[in-house]
Amino acid sequence: MTQNIYDHEDFFQGYSQLNRSIHGLGGAPEWAALQSLLPDMKGIDVLDLGCGFGWFCRWAKEHGAISVVGIDVSAKMLARAKDETKDPQISYLRADLETIELERERYDLVYSSLAFHYIEDIERLLKQAYDSLKAGGRLVCSIEHPIYTASQGAGWIPHPNGFKTWPVDHYQFEGPRTTNWLAEGVIKQHRTIGTYLNLLIRVGFTITHVEDWGPADEQLAVHPEWEEESHRPMFLLISGTR
Repeated sequence: MTQNIYDHEDFFQGYSQLNRSIHGLGGAPEWAALQSLLPDMKGIDVLDLGCGFGWFCRWAKEHGAISVVGIDVSAKMLARAKDETKDPQISYLRADLETIELERERYDLVYSSLAFHYIEDIERLLKQAYDSLKAGGRLVCSIEHPIYTASQGAGWIPHPNGFKTWPVDHYQFEGPRTTNWLAEGVIKQHRTIGTYLNLLIRVGFTITHVEDWGPADEQLAVHPEWEEESHRPMFLLISGTR
């Protein structure tokens, strides 16, 4: 079973104070880049894997989706999502993404934000996502960048030019990495970029976009605190079609 760290009280309280938890999609620095990968929402069926507080589910419905399903393993996250959602065309399901069985050829879009790096059997989930899409359907996802997951726990070190650097630790050695982020003992699955892309290809996706996300100059002008994200990518954004 997926480690359900989001239902741990200390982690949940810490996560709830993050900018993206308070301000939603607009508080996520990578949102503008992710949004550019999305299809027109009008008249489509949407699945959100790891929906959290339901921010994307509500956005998709507000922009024309005819039905949206959000799935998450966290009871606490889903309770807030349901409290903040009034649209009957948005439904939430508590399920473990490691073992979930998705309806075949049901959705036009499968979306996932920062969930795949928690999944041990990622190939199975990607196959489920592929099979759940209609012909021509699209997957759009963000993942903690492998450069980032490979350096977690090592901490940053000062650099002579004044920047921060993050030592990459055994990048080629894939598997669980334990880090202390908001709480102790958070487990994430480290994989290389090549592994993610080859798994997507193996299950059938045609990859249409890959991005090592970093803040644009206009974003830095508004959010100078994002400057550290220019020195190593924190997010890997991928889209593909069935």
